[in-house]
Amino acid sequence: MSRLLIVHHTVSPATHELFEQVLKGATTDEVEGVEVVTEPALGATAADLLAADGLLMGTSANIGYMSGALKHFLDTVYYPCLAETRRLPYGLWVHGDNDTTGAVRAVESIAGGLGWERAAAPVTVTGRPAKTDLEACWELGATLAAVISPAA
Repeated sequence: MSRLLIVHHTVSPATHELFEQVLKGATTDEVEGVEVVTEPALGATAADLLAADGLLMGTSANIGYMSGALKHFLDTVYYPCLAETRRLPYGLWVHGDNDTTGAVRAVESIAGGLGWERAAAPVTVTGRPAKTDLEACWELGATLAAVISPAA
């Protein structure tokens, strides 16, 4: 069985709503053979990442950057996981009140340095999530689960 790790910092209601949709997509009955594990960004460890076959990250965009919690996770896992997680498929969702560009750029820069492979385009949402945003988050979760499914 493959393991999908979802690391998130979802303190705002909007970001948490997006997380719930990502989780629903990742656990859809349409994809088999994938165990989904969720960890808050401040609690996720290198051991969690090393045990994963894929990674989804969710964050708010704070002052043009990812949340400090997600940055802490990425700082924590960088050196212990640098060699062992090359080519790890990952996905990202970001919510901001007005701009998500800096947050996406920062996460993708770190993921690139780790040698991870983006499995789906980032889902970026500004303001209140619309139905299409929620659907995109569901698709993101389902896509990452399908990418790592042993049946794929």
